[in-house]
Amino acid sequence: MSIRPRRAADYLAERLYEAGCRRAYGMPGGEVLTLVDALAEAGIETVLVKHENSAGFMAEGDYHRTGAPGILIATLGPGAMNGINSIANAYQDRVPLIVLTGCVDADEAQTYTHQIMDHGAVFKPITKASYCLTAASADIIADKAVGVATEGRPGPVHIDVPITVANTQVAITKLRRRPDAAPLVPAAGGELDQARSWLAAAKRPVMIAGVDAMNEGAGPNIKAFCETFKVPLITTYKAKGVVPETHPLCLGGAGLSPLADKHLLPFVQKSDLIICAGYDPIEMRPGWRDVWDVETTKVIDISAEPNSHYMHQSSVNFVANTGATLKVLGADLPGGNTWPEGEITQVKAALAKAFPTDEAWGPAAVIDECRKALPAETLATADSGAHRILLSQMWPVSEPRGLMQSSAFCTMGCAVPLALGAKLASPERPVISFSGDAGFLMVAGELATAAERGLAPIFLVFVDASLALIELKQRQRQLANKAVDFGCHDFAAIAQAFGGTGYTVSDRAGLRAAIKAALSSEIFTVIAARIDKGSYDGRF
Repeated sequence: MSIRPRRAADYLAERLYEAGCRRAYGMPGGEVLTLVDALAEAGIETVLVKHENSAGFMAEGDYHRTGAPGILIATLGPGAMNGINSIANAYQDRVPLIVLTGCVDADEAQTYTHQIMDHGAVFKPITKASYCLTAASADIIADKAVGVATEGRPGPVHIDVPITVANTQVAITKLRRRPDAAPLVPAAGGELDQARSWLAAAKRPVMIAGVDAMNEGAGPNIKAFCETFKVPLITTYKAKGVVPETHPLCLGGAGLSPLADKHLLPFVQKSDLIICAGYDPIEMRPGWRDVWDVETTKVIDISAEPNSHYMHQSSVNFVANTGATLKVLGADLPGGNTWPEGEITQVKAALAKAFPTDEAWGPAAVIDECRKALPAETLATADSGAHRILLSQMWPVSEPRGLMQSSAFCTMGCAVPLALGAKLASPERPVISFSGDAGFLMVAGELATAAERGLAPIFLVFVDASLALIELKQRQRQLANKAVDFGCHDFAAIAQAFGGTGYTVSDRAGLRAAIKAALSSEIFTVIAARIDKGSYDGRF
């Protein structure tokens, strides 16, 4: 049996396999055929999608389940440009994504102009790094890409792969790898001693945890810390579930709902110690800018990168690993009684009252019925729009990434492909995506991908024939109704046309029956939940 010479593309693919990658997502062109072949040889399947933008989100959904960097593969020019939205989302939502694009060889580009453009220049502001693969350094570039994508705050890294370079036979006798970095913890003395003294004296502490904490796997350390020192926990939407939200100290997610802020912000402002545990404020609405005054409130900020956002200030800032820092911060300190007037229970009750589930029909009823009818282990995804804000307040999450969404970039069209990527990576888990009708229409073609792959997630669509969140803002500004309403389409028929099952429901009983049928189905299901226009008024 002959052994095929190793190509530069093989070194790249093998490094990605070593990083845990098992699937790449994209739509190949002639310029990336060697890459697709090398990925397959390494044990990485390329999942054919209907649009490169969806491919990026499917790769993210895969990452959320496996922890391995996602892979987006696209051909040169229009293929690469189609993925820009999902790449920008990965940059802002802190998702490690390896973006592989094909390109023509440098010499050919001097005289050939068809579809030729500078991919690296386009991707520079929305990636952590951009490289052009060379044959002799294929192992180094592959290693750099994985390292940069996953270290600190994760994000996308781009590799342009020239056609001839991908196919070049090369013998690298010794693979070059960076050593793993140890978790950073604050140095003893100085600011650490000061922070520990504040913790020991605190009577009304609050913790805010964010995407850094989730990406670092800090949930167990946060839970232990909060229980020991009786610290209530608020999370960003992306970090929901870092501690199970049924925990009595958990106050749920924050960042976009003025109704939730009405209760959470005064509570935070009453505290005498705020611990920002891996809290990246990129997810937060303007109401969370400069919420506290460091002249009167002690603030301990633990983050993956220095504060260059100025959304908030802190008394001390540790650029360090969240979980390791919390262990050092609380080491050998006695736990204490906090919030002696029962404020934690009170604000938790107030939040529950603010988001009631007892309406006869409407978006809250849809969320309530889905949560009751679906198994506890169901994974959920949410598109951007009014439904996402309400869902993020009403959908309790028991594990990190139990509710996947675009919460920093806030892009539409992400829920369906996120659900498909999650389902491919965790076929044993029930998966449901929540979309508005406009966001669903952006990516309806991926229903074909679900059918072709034999996937059976549930796609729930809130149907009100309107850009509900934008229409609400339009009315609030007393502007005329323009460019926010559209037709009411038959989503159940669309599902059937693509090889799935579809239901249209307009009451709780119909929704319960549709979910029950979907859970036993071997093909995907679209449930179109029709709600009245204006149903979100006053709800979040």
